[in-house]
Amino acid sequence: MVLPDEASKRLENYHPSRVLTLVYQPFALGTLAILAYHEAKINTRRRNLFGYTLFFLSSLAILVMDLATSGKGGLGTFVGICIISGVFGVADANVQGGMVGDLSYMRPEFIQSYVAGLAASGVITSALRLITKAAFENSQGGLRKGAILFFAISSFFEFLCVLLYAYVFPKLPVVKYYRSKAASEGSKTVASDLAAGGIQALPETDDVESKNQERLSNKELLLQNIDYAIDMFLIYALTLSIFPGFLSEDTGKHSLGSWYALVLISMYNVWDLIGRYIPLIKPLKLESRKALTTVIISRVLLVPAFYFTSKYGDQGWMIMLTSILGLSNGYLTVCVLTSAPKGYKGPEQNALGNLLVLFLLGGIFAGVTLDWLWLIGKGW
Repeated sequence: MVLPDEASKRLENYHPSRVLTLVYQPFALGTLAILAYHEAKINTRRRNLFGYTLFFLSSLAILVMDLATSGKGGLGTFVGICIISGVFGVADANVQGGMVGDLSYMRPEFIQSYVAGLAASGVITSALRLITKAAFENSQGGLRKGAILFFAISSFFEFLCVLLYAYVFPKLPVVKYYRSKAASEGSKTVASDLAAGGIQALPETDDVESKNQERLSNKELLLQNIDYAIDMFLIYALTLSIFPGFLSEDTGKHSLGSWYALVLISMYNVWDLIGRYIPLIKPLKLESRKALTTVIISRVLLVPAFYFTSKYGDQGWMIMLTSILGLSNGYLTVCVLTSAPKGYKGPEQNALGNLLVLFLLGGIFAGVTLDWLWLIGKGW
């Protein structure tokens, strides 16, 4: 969110809120497609550490580039930001697919906590952006100072993620238990994780046990869960066709002025986070596969709702719609990701988690592409 926000003032002719997201997604989608195909043979520990390290280095690169160019805009700067955005996409494919796959063979609550953490990062990002805007808005180069502060904080937290995943996470007793269980069911991706937790890899098994450890192929898993995969695609295709590009550029002028887009994005992030905790209340969790698909398809009604509200409604209605978009996005994401892996072996749950994230990223890519349709008739 902050990357296009920080760039938009100096590079507004390039539509950074749309372009950077569109640059990001092919790298994320292409990388994850390769990783998902080879998931059964990939060292999960190295994959996740590589992704977290890339996140750290990319955040740091934004700072270095800004200092090297003294905050000046221009095409060269924009190309540099686009390259870094692509690297962020590669990092996301490694971490998001790896972590969702890793947590899918543990408890559903772990998946819920992880995806809630993703939403929480959006809330923190929004809060930092609002704070830095308030603190630096009236000072010379205020937007740049706020962005520098944000990316400095981001770099620190990304480095912290590297350390926590490398030295703390693999030693948690509950993590060691589920990884050992996955290894006993035939998973070959957790050997390094077990070693990091101080557990020796399990010895090779005989032919009888090997048959018990046989897992469904990716194709079989996908065919059995094609509705969940399409659900993930549709959730994020709809969401990203509106957020953040439409909310950043096409919502008109209102009394909140330059704060308006930030308030909308902040409301989306807050309600997205709230939505990801609702499924923890058992009676409120939607588990019927048909009902999930029906609700997800019905979200298409949000498109005309946003269109007409941007033309004829006031900012209160737009804030309400944005909140509904975020709430439904978070709630449905958790319902799908926690329901799909049930009933499978550890290695199959890992593979299914990767496949669902692949469709999620495919939906994001479709969404950011569809987002350009809002520009029809606007002279660009």
